[in-house]
Amino acid sequence: MTAFSTEGQSDPTVQPVPASVVEQVDAADITLSNPKRAVISLGSNLGNRLETLQGAIDALEDTPGLRVKAVSPVYETEPWGVEAGSQPSYFNAVVVVKTTLPPSSLLERGQAIEEAFDRVREERWGPRTIDVDIVAYADLVSDDPVLTLPHPRARERAFVLAPWHDVDPAAQLPGVGPVADLLAGVGRGSVLPRADLELRLPE
Repeated sequence: MTAFSTEGQSDPTVQPVPASVVEQVDAADITLSNPKRAVISLGSNLGNRLETLQGAIDALEDTPGLRVKAVSPVYETEPWGVEAGSQPSYFNAVVVVKTTLPPSSLLERGQAIEEAFDRVREERWGPRTIDVDIVAYADLVSDDPVLTLPHPRARERAFVLAPWHDVDPAAQLPGVGPVADLLAGVGRGSVLPRADLELRLPE
């Protein structure tokens, strides 16, 4: 048996990730039985936008039966459906989670997070402290009016497609096609990457 055998143990000099970190990630996954992958879009254009996005990510991580696995870069975008300059710009991001929650419970959790940040639903295109949208849940395609999956407007929104593509270049929008192709069709002209801002993956 040589010192570089791959059976049983690995050479610590080439271990890319500390074993303690790997153990923590594995332990987090073990707490979920047969988890599903879900993609969630976050947006904020009121108050401390970056702090609010991070707070929403931390609240998702604190949800029983859910683990945040990836957090995208931050993008800045102008609000949809309103006169230019009438509202502050949005900070947007996408998170990928693994969860044992069914879609309906994940929706309820997202709405509870919105309420915790004092989101008020007064007008369709109104400003909001936080917007939590389920973009996709596993490969599920559903026309349920309470929760349509995938999100019916995700295919045309660069502020969803661009950050999603950043964290998962091979992603597919269920029933539609590759996110890369959808993003190429929409273009990145409406989104501004904010490399000076960063959201952290919960520990």
